[in-house]
Amino acid sequence: MQSRHQRNTIAALGYGLGPDCLKQVIALYSEQQQRLAEAYPATAVDIAYGTHPRQVLDLYQPLENEPGKQRPVLVFVHGGGFLKGDKGDNGSWHNANVGRMAAKAGFVGVVINYRLAPEHTWPAGSDDLALAIEWVQKNIQAYGGDASKLVLMGTSAGAVHVSGYLNLYPAQSTIKGAVLLSGLYGFTPLDERDCFYYGEQALYAERAPQAAVTNTDIPLMVTCSEYDPPRFQQEFVGLMQARLQAKGIMPRASIIPGHNHYSLATHLGTDDTRLSDEISAFIQEVCA
Repeated sequence: MQSRHQRNTIAALGYGLGPDCLKQVIALYSEQQQRLAEAYPATAVDIAYGTHPRQVLDLYQPLENEPGKQRPVLVFVHGGGFLKGDKGDNGSWHNANVGRMAAKAGFVGVVINYRLAPEHTWPAGSDDLALAIEWVQKNIQAYGGDASKLVLMGTSAGAVHVSGYLNLYPAQSTIKGAVLLSGLYGFTPLDERDCFYYGEQALYAERAPQAAVTNTDIPLMVTCSEYDPPRFQQEFVGLMQARLQAKGIMPRASIIPGHNHYSLATHLGTDDTRLSDEISAFIQEVCA
């Protein structure tokens, strides 16, 4: 479970964003994540799935190597406000922890980098995810993964790129589900930072993945945190309402107490297993 110190520290950080907040969250989980990194080193790092230097991915496998067994695959897309972020690796646990969480749960974890704004604008993130998925479909069997059982997961900007992928590449039958953490789907107005990726406000309506996350038949798990900034919470509620109206039911969803925008993904793999247990159950359900 989440410790009192972790809960109190995150509560004190409040609803803010920024490098200082992220630094404190990383420090809060560093000890536990370093242990996870030692227990689950990357199987392979910086595998190129495209020609750009940031089009690379890392792989994480369960410790129990059962010959012939093909496991579900979790593909994770990091956040960073479209402008920054990194997948991590054996030398840096941040974001790599999600691949390790997957391996610990018995899945194959794939963590990708992608091209960043402002040099690379919409739909670069989703296009890069499509290239990474194509690589996974062709190669993951060699790493014990089942190419027909892929689950996508993204946090913040990464959730936007996953949603954009569902919008731009809707006919991918091997995608069994999508886990969206604290994303922006088009239910609130564009802000200045988003313009670096999407362009002008006039273009946002046609580029935002609102219709895709509202109408896709791919199972969704949608999550935000107690201390997510109001805009992210409004996006969460907007998606719930849109799905209920369009489908008659809401997707699997949760608001995780005691966490903020950064800790929602950063804590995965630690002793606080509330969200990781939900993610594992979702993967098992949709890949059954």
